[in-house]
Amino acid sequence: MENYQEALGALFLMSGIVVIVFIIAKYTYLIKKAMIEKGLATPTNSKKAQYIDIGCIVGGLGFGLMVSTIFTSMELSEDTTDLLVWGTILICGAIGLVIAHFLRNKFGNK
Repeated sequence: MENYQEALGALFLMSGIVVIVFIIAKYTYLIKKAMIEKGLATPTNSKKAQYIDIGCIVGGLGFGLMVSTIFTSMELSEDTTDLLVWGTILICGAIGLVIAHFLRNKFGNK
């Protein structure tokens, strides 16, 4: 019975995340479309910037995953290891976001 509760919890969590991402993406698209129609924004081709953003974020997460493997080889308690692993992955992902932001500002004006 406990396994079913965990499975349902994971299912609800993931479906909630999918719904939130869908809503954000849909309304962001509609807002940009309305701004372009009213002449407030010009349509730009930012595929290159999107790839830079995704590359920096995924690179940061991958680097965090590589660094976090150091903690799994140490003789630490399970809770401490989990905290250090997830913390390292999230911090490196955030560093990737910051790098993506600076690269977008640097190359976005061209």
